[in-house]
Amino acid sequence: MTINTSQHLVFDHELIRRYDQPGPRYTSYPTAPHFGEDFDERALQGALNNSNASGRPLSLYFHIPFCEHLCFYCACTKVVTRHHGWGSPYVAHLDQEMALTRKHVDGRRPVDQLHFGGGTPTFLRRDDIAFLLDSIGKHFHLLPDDQGEYSIEIDPRALEPDTLRLLRDFGFNRISIGVQDLDAAVQKAVHREQSFALTAGVIDEARQLGFRSVSLDLIYGLPLQTPESFAQTLEAVLALRPDRLSVFNYAHLPDRFPPQKRILDTDIPSPDMKLRILAESIATLQQAGYLYIGMDHFALPDDELTIAQREGSLYRNFQGYSTHAGTDLLAFGMSAIAMVGPTYSQNIKDLDAWGATLDSGHLPVERGLRLSDEDLLRRHIITRLVCDFSLDFNALNRQFDLDFHQHFAAILPALEAMANDGLLQINAHALTVTPRGRLLIRHICMTFDAYLAQKTVHYSRVI
Repeated sequence: MTINTSQHLVFDHELIRRYDQPGPRYTSYPTAPHFGEDFDERALQGALNNSNASGRPLSLYFHIPFCEHLCFYCACTKVVTRHHGWGSPYVAHLDQEMALTRKHVDGRRPVDQLHFGGGTPTFLRRDDIAFLLDSIGKHFHLLPDDQGEYSIEIDPRALEPDTLRLLRDFGFNRISIGVQDLDAAVQKAVHREQSFALTAGVIDEARQLGFRSVSLDLIYGLPLQTPESFAQTLEAVLALRPDRLSVFNYAHLPDRFPPQKRILDTDIPSPDMKLRILAESIATLQQAGYLYIGMDHFALPDDELTIAQREGSLYRNFQGYSTHAGTDLLAFGMSAIAMVGPTYSQNIKDLDAWGATLDSGHLPVERGLRLSDEDLLRRHIITRLVCDFSLDFNALNRQFDLDFHQHFAAILPALEAMANDGLLQINAHALTVTPRGRLLIRHICMTFDAYLAQKTVHYSRVI
């Protein structure tokens, strides 16, 4: 099997120290802080109506915000409660939201991608999950088994018996499990205690049921972590041979995310120790046969993401890397973000207000954005960079009817400076990110971000 050289990674301490700075993760461009309240329900309805003419497939995202336990590191939009009775009214409201959305969406359009995120999707009891699955099938055209990319985030601590079978029978074929760290002291420090045996049991059941892909999430930089302890976590995780692995940087921003105030600054690994943890983890993963997809993600050589990257068809959206580009993303649930045509829209973030808006017969849009032609150009560039680590100027010029070097003359000196530092190569025909520059892809993308100087936003560090 031929390996794309873009899937090899070189850890250069000096470059990382020089370029590591706060920046967006680019799950979207423009990023969510630049959405405005002038984009309302009527704007979303118009975007939905217009999208039908395209005939594009659909991607569905459902945000399930509830969690039984508060993980101190978490920066997600969530509702912490042990009252599972809250699930029933929530899925009833999701049904209302789907019904209101379907008034403007052609239901014959196939659902290529489906994702349950959170929060903790498996907080819902089996009856509530069954109701939600029936509702989705009632409102949308789902694909036969294994033709779509249907995934769910699993918390092994909140998983009723036979729930995985229910999901698999419906058509879910991928699971993602948050592990973060297996060290007992670290787990206690972040208030997420989850045994290796519990995680391994869920993975074993998923594979027996025929789930096609298992992805695990780890976080480096958590309190009390050391290179030695994280190496032990990684060794145990690799024994499970997940298809995909994400190794995220813990971003300590307690002013933005109050739960993080429970983490002591003195317990957090130093910047040098974090870099050592990351460097050793990358070496271990590559030695174990995993390839670097980008933006903290690794996958096995025969994984669909790896193949898509080699073929130039990899895509990235709010759910992360995907093999399904060219879809309209419909989003349901409090705070969920949709991407329909040249627009973004985000739902109301308050649970009660979101439900009350639906009860009044309205789509719960809080804010959004209609992208300009320049936004669409820069979004395309950033997407191709984070997926391909390269940019073909001739193809770009044809697609957008421009001259790259003329259009981006103002930023060429910054790109040339990064080329001189070894992050990338640039000539008359293409920009190619080097193996040393791939960990700093967010920094390279920031060069094309026209919004960075317009608003003060506290982003996490690139590494």
